[in-house]
Amino acid sequence: MTEIDDLPVALVTGASRGLGAAMAEALAPAHHVIAVARTVGALEELDDRIKARGGQATLAPMDITNRDAMAQLCRAIHDRWGRIALWVHAAVHAAPLGPAAHLGEKDWERSVAVNVTATGILIPFLAPLLGEEGAAVFLDDPRAGARFFGAYGATKAAQIALARSWQAESAKTGPRIHILAPAPMPTATRARFYPGEDRATLAPPRDEAARLLALLDTAPGT
Repeated sequence: MTEIDDLPVALVTGASRGLGAAMAEALAPAHHVIAVARTVGALEELDDRIKARGGQATLAPMDITNRDAMAQLCRAIHDRWGRIALWVHAAVHAAPLGPAAHLGEKDWERSVAVNVTATGILIPFLAPLLGEEGAAVFLDDPRAGARFFGAYGATKAAQIALARSWQAESAKTGPRIHILAPAPMPTATRARFYPGEDRATLAPPRDEAARLLALLDTAPGT
């Protein structure tokens, strides 16, 4: 088996389920994956799947809104590996749909904390670890401004706006910032938004992970 220090490191935030988990699995054959999520059981299941395919992972059961925990994780990554090759940011809080005039305060605060504030903390933490040669992936969603998507749409749009600023600022110096648009998938998040949808027509997360990761080689700066 390839030694852990011989593999490039990929950090996946939001790795326990859905596209984040699929991205972690897709990266595992060629990377040592650091999988971050709050749900320990789901991370352990991901680890089992990665190991079954001959891959290696480090599990980090953490809440990305905990600044001190994220600082500790980044310091540990620096001390152990020195750098990371790739960061995939798949963590998201999907607030229940509802009219903007009836936003729930707790869901709004959680949406801002996960989708915006944590991203604003993680980018400065991870930029030095990515260096000039690394790459970061953000996942776009076009539903900002759509009816009933107020909390999710507004905070996801703010996250992507921040990523686009970083992309423009680092275009000549690195790291490479990719903003990719996943196809609709039968994830738990989408099920909350469209409970009556025919899930058989949606793209499997594993297939979508492979498609998106292929774009990193063919469309730098996307």
